This record gives sequence, structure tokens and C-alpha cells, in this order.
Amino acid sequence: MDPAFFTAYDALLRRWELPLDQVELTSEFGTTHVNACGPTDAPPLVLLAGHGATSAVWFSVAPQLAANHRVYAVDLMGAAGRSVTNGIPLTKPADLHRWLTGVLDVLQLEQADFCGHSYGSWLSLTYALAAPDRVKRLALLDPTDCFIGLSIWYVARAIPLLLRPTRARSRSFLRWETQGVPVEPAWLDLTDLASEFPGARPVRPRRPSPEHLRELQADLLVVVAGRSKSHNPNHLTATVQTLAPRATVVRIDQATHHSLPAAHTEELTAALEKHLA
Repeated sequence: MDPAFFTAYDALLRRWELPLDQVELTSEFGTTHVNACGPTDAPPLVLLAGHGATSAVWFSVAPQLAANHRVYAVDLMGAAGRSVTNGIPLTKPADLHRWLTGVLDVLQLEQADFCGHSYGSWLSLTYALAAPDRVKRLALLDPTDCFIGLSIWYVARAIPLLLRPTRARSRSFLRWETQGVPVEPAWLDLTDLASEFPGARPVRPRRPSPEHLRELQADLLVVVAGRSKSHNPNHLTATVQTLAPRATVVRIDQATHHSLPAAHTEELTAALEKHLA
């Protein structure tokens, strides 16, 4: 294990600049690492980052949300971070849902708000559909594999990184997608290191059917990145409005898929605080 990864991870956590509880939760799947902050008696909010981004990516958002929530930023099982998958392998969406239920149970949370980005948005949405009694409000940041599929050009550009992950390929891909948007260098460094992090193959996302999406009970916010290359932002907006007409849709015009949630802090936190109030 490259110690540089954990050095970069811990350095980014220090950017949160507030008291932080690092919690280790043991389950049948292994050990889940959670970075928690905010008043312990405040409404709970679970943050799920994109695959490989680690929970540290919430450094600009979590401290502000922690003013009114008890924030739990979770390192995904099988992805880069401090969670350790050394139990039952997670091979299908139902395994991830059972893992999340266990996380909530150990934290003694009957219900929580969820906010996810990218892969974390897919996991948050499908968990809300699978366990509607455990998710109160839901915020999806430029969601992938939720309402529409990934752009073929995005997938094609990502193939070299997927086949042979390297720090250089990670940085090239992120520079291409973020299109010059200023992104925190410390997070870019951590993400580059995460590309070479040894981990299990992630559970492949399965997009919910339109019929299943119409069963969603949680209050829904969808934040669309106006310059996202992962999919067509206009198509995403129109599809959300069709399949989830009660959802609130907020578009951040200058955001790209991978500049969220580390950048655009003011617009993003304003949208989240309003939805979660």
C-alpha cells in the first residue's frame, strides 16, 4: 500500500478545519471508515462520493453542512479510502444496499438524508428505492446511471484509465473533463494516487427502470453540472423532469462532472442547504 496515498488523504481531511470523528464500523463485509462531523444531535446526513474520489472530497461542502447536520462521509467499500473489504465480497447492488443498512444500524440511525455524487449518486438513489424507510431526503450531484447513461465519448476517453490505471492517465482524464475549472490541487493529487489504489472491482451500476424511478418516495434534489462531459446536461435535466416531476433540479452552469463537489462550493452548498433545511 502506497503510504503517499494516506498522507494525501489525511492532509485533505485537515482542510475540513473542524472537529472530526473518524469512525471504524465492523460488519460482515469488512471495516467501513466514516468521517463524521457536526452536532451529534443534529439530523443525520450521509455523503457518498464517486468511486475513487474518497470521502475526503467533501472538504469544501461538509464543514458548511455540518452547521445544521451530523454529517457522515463514508469511504465506499472496494474503492480507494480507509474502508477495508475483508469479509463477504460485494458483487451486486443488493450487497451494497445491505452494507449501507448495516452502516446505518451500527450508527443507530433509523433514517437519514443522503447526498451522493457520480457513482455515489447511483448508490444513494438505488438505496432509497430499495429501503425507502431509511432515506428521508435525497440529493444527487450530476448523477450517473440514474436517469440516463454515460456519454459514449466519456466512456471512450476513460477506457485507457480503466484498463491500466496510472497517476498520469488519471490527471490527463481529469484535466480533459474539468476543462480548466479551478479544482483543488490537493484533491487532484489524492485522486491521482487513488487511481493506483488496490481494491476490489466495483459493483457494476444498473440503472433503475422508469417504473421503479416513479416509485421514489424521498424528496429529491438533482444538481446538474452544466459543462459535464459524462452525459448531456440538457438530456439529464429533461429526463429527470419527466421521470421525477416532483424533483427540484438545480443547474450549476460552470460545473463539470468531476469539478463537483470539490469546487463551486457557494452554489452547491446553497442548493443543498435549501433542500435539506
